[in-house]
Amino acid sequence: MNRLLIDCLFQTNAIRVCPKDKPFWYTSGKIGPYYVNTHFLFGSEKKANAFLADIDRLLDDKFSCSGEIHRITRKNYKTDEIYKGTIDALVNYIKEHFKADEIDLISGGERRDWFFSFMVADILDKPHITLFKDLSAIVYKDGKSEAAGNYNGEKVLHIADLITTASSYERAWVPVVNNLGAVVKWSLVVVDRLQGGEEVLARLGVESHALAAIDPQVFMKAKDSGYIDESQLKLVLDYIKDPENSMEEFLKNNPDFISEALIGDEKTAQRARLLIENDFYNVSTFIKN
Repeated sequence: MNRLLIDCLFQTNAIRVCPKDKPFWYTSGKIGPYYVNTHFLFGSEKKANAFLADIDRLLDDKFSCSGEIHRITRKNYKTDEIYKGTIDALVNYIKEHFKADEIDLISGGERRDWFFSFMVADILDKPHITLFKDLSAIVYKDGKSEAAGNYNGEKVLHIADLITTASSYERAWVPVVNNLGAVVKWSLVVVDRLQGGEEVLARLGVESHALAAIDPQVFMKAKDSGYIDESQLKLVLDYIKDPENSMEEFLKNNPDFISEALIGDEKTAQRARLLIENDFYNVSTFIKN
């Protein structure tokens, strides 16, 4: 299953690795060799973006949006092999690692969790707690939505696309579920970026699970399958081992990288300015004025 999932992640560009000499600019102003967009497992980047647009439109009516999101995901499950394979992998993992009768509810948070949480709830025949960024919640089951609340310690499995530092869990999802009287006992994600999320969940009393982790093995298997080459693999492995020093070394060895970004498109230039202003990678010690 892990090999098949890795194939799907790279085939859909859910994991995208940069050329050896062109790291990606992240929103923070930092740089790195790969992006993770797990929601592309909906079938493709185009399909995933179209679904996000649907969700944005549907959010105007919280009581009807769960039914529509469920309808869209169920239709895609029946027609897209990559998406069906991902959902089936999540369900099979649950059956192998959990006692299904101990799970009372499935939850998923706005927006990308919903790509996966609704179909898992559907197949396991569990009520779905639809969690919103404004800290409200709706429970959905059998085509009907109602305000969530008044639980009595029911156990919740949260399904998500991706976990990094688990900030959404800490800030929103776990407190909201607790306020409803239920408790998030488990989290299952498609991809764990291994950036401390599991430790945060442990402090919250949540058991963390993932289908795949962004570790060296993922990229080594991708190289063996021809998705990336040796130079890309080296850049990624250096980054995983030491993100800060590896990118500092890259910038020292590629002195024109920042100056070219500063005269590029506005989004790239803005991120380059953030890098300089925050002195990421100690650029003040070697950047040309």
